[in-house]
Amino acid sequence: MIQNPKRYTITAALPYTNGPIHIGHLAGVYVPADIYARFLRLQNQDVAFICGSDEHGVAISMKAKKEGITPQEVINKYNQIIKQSFSDFGISFDNYSRTSSSIHHQTASEFFRKLYKEGKFIEEVSEQLYDEQAQQFLADRYVLGTCPKCGNEEAYGDQCEKCGTSLNATDLINPKSTLTGSKPILKSTKHWFLPLDQYDTFLRQWILEGHKNDWKPNVYGQVKSWLDDGLKPRAVTRDLDWGIPVPVEGAEGKVLYVWFDAPIGYISSTKEWAEREGKNWEPYWKSEDTKLVHFIGKDNIVFHCVIFPAMLKAEGSYILPDNVPANEFLNLEGNKLSTSKNWAVWLHEYLEDFPDKQDVLRYVLTSNAPETKDNDFTWKDFQARNNNELVAIFGNFINRVVVLTNKYYNGIIPHPNEFTETDIATLQELRAYPSVIESSVERYRFREALSEMMNAARLGNKYLADEEPWKLIKDNPERVKTQMYIALQIAAALSTLAEPFLPFTAHKLKSILKIDQPTSWNNLEKDIPLLKADHKIGEAALLFAKIEDEEIQKQLDKLEASKKANASANKIIERQKETATYEHFSKLDLRVGTILEAEKMPKANKLLVLKVDTGMDVRTIVSGIAEHFSPEEIIGKKVTVLANLAPRKLRGVESQGMILMTENANGKLVFVNPDEGNTTNGAIIS
Repeated sequence: MIQNPKRYTITAALPYTNGPIHIGHLAGVYVPADIYARFLRLQNQDVAFICGSDEHGVAISMKAKKEGITPQEVINKYNQIIKQSFSDFGISFDNYSRTSSSIHHQTASEFFRKLYKEGKFIEEVSEQLYDEQAQQFLADRYVLGTCPKCGNEEAYGDQCEKCGTSLNATDLINPKSTLTGSKPILKSTKHWFLPLDQYDTFLRQWILEGHKNDWKPNVYGQVKSWLDDGLKPRAVTRDLDWGIPVPVEGAEGKVLYVWFDAPIGYISSTKEWAEREGKNWEPYWKSEDTKLVHFIGKDNIVFHCVIFPAMLKAEGSYILPDNVPANEFLNLEGNKLSTSKNWAVWLHEYLEDFPDKQDVLRYVLTSNAPETKDNDFTWKDFQARNNNELVAIFGNFINRVVVLTNKYYNGIIPHPNEFTETDIATLQELRAYPSVIESSVERYRFREALSEMMNAARLGNKYLADEEPWKLIKDNPERVKTQMYIALQIAAALSTLAEPFLPFTAHKLKSILKIDQPTSWNNLEKDIPLLKADHKIGEAALLFAKIEDEEIQKQLDKLEASKKANASANKIIERQKETATYEHFSKLDLRVGTILEAEKMPKANKLLVLKVDTGMDVRTIVSGIAEHFSPEEIIGKKVTVLANLAPRKLRGVESQGMILMTENANGKLVFVNPDEGNTTNGAIIS
């Protein structure tokens, strides 16, 4: 662990540009990274907060094929959505780049060439799956087959999502191409591999010994498990037409594997930032007095703690990460977040549905962050934390202070009189919060740090509630001056203490208090007034608004619609029955009928007793549709009747036929009936 670093390089996992950003990404990576970067800037540290879009790989190609557009159109579409969402949400990147940029292609190519020239790769010819019909080698995600571990028949070529086993496409039983559905053949192809097994000793010493006490247990444990399982050479090239061309002779038609080029995107993004700002990029990646921190989700631990460090070690001139504080996963309303199933709260949609409430989401995601275990986001909890904490604690304190200052002193901060023991103790407690919060942030415990910031707001509320200046103003106005002065110091401190967590709120609060100059974090601990007497503050304005039940219900309805759509999309279509001859079909007497009467079958929840005019007669038919229709709504309905079905008694009532039904996308029964309104009862359906 680096002590007193001269500068910080902070990276946030490059979001993959095949979809927008959702709350799982925010809670796992971007909100904690932003808190850390903002906190360091308040300490006047030299910070480079780096990110960018990850725009190569087979998933982009698959998305392009699915949407009928080019890979470039896919990445342009989602890069714009992602970049704008981050900006609107207040993620304070110093640079947000793209791996499709020329500076990244150049940086990644140079990195590969250096390792290639120094003999750091293994060159191997191996047999890979090839689709003869499509005339191309199949990347892992273009292959489906049976998992050799658990028997799942829809395992991908890189992983079985049912049992979690990592696979090679050639491990699958009965593989098939997702491009054409055909069975692929094995064909020889040449690739370059990074021999991870050669870095085993280095990784064990660096992580298992060197970071035993300062890395998070979930990160340390996963790395140890990978090392204990034994590292194997890993391909750094792929047979694909989308990506960075492998920059050596004999590699035509091959690109750098996305996991190899993506982390180099941190370096190329830093170069882009340094060039724009007139800085030298190298100290941020090559100086031993730089602290490098990777913020990622747990699904990226192996890449940032094993593979990328091995790449950097092989290159030889780069520093290694001081910490990789990966978070676990965030679930949504009890279910795993899923982009493909639209089971998510999308950031760009949230910003539309809850304008000017960026900090509410930042607060909820931080207070419920999956730092050590998977956590669950629910809309009811979101509402409760806003109404019961942000509004009732933070917002309430600030509003009371500002309203009373304007009411008693026309917004001009009064000169305090002699401090009581309570006053002194309150100010001492206030000045202790910066170091307490700092300790939590430095250990990447952002939930804990946020809680301490809110405790400072609670301190203000308690002070006002105990002192009750509104009761003393007539009898002891001099004492009230001191009380309001101290309350205003707490409010001013909160405008800085809250800034890493709630930047929009902090800015608004500074505007209300008319604090024009930035306050250094270190000044919060000093025995100096943050707001001086005779300074004039502005009028009161609500920092937070109560969120009503109707707003939450809209979000729950949206998720329910996604759930129904998923159920429909995943509905298992029954296989076709045995082939029937025309003679079989001709035996069925299908006729148009009209329901004349309908009533519920006594003591039967599912059955309705119907009187149906078949054109030939009026007959009784018992139908199991009571859970989908009321008797009143189906009287007069045209239906299709199987008229020559053998009669059958149901609960003592003889049913003389069957009404034909099917299900719609939401699983509700619907009548199979003729569209033409003037069809007559008894008309034969053939």
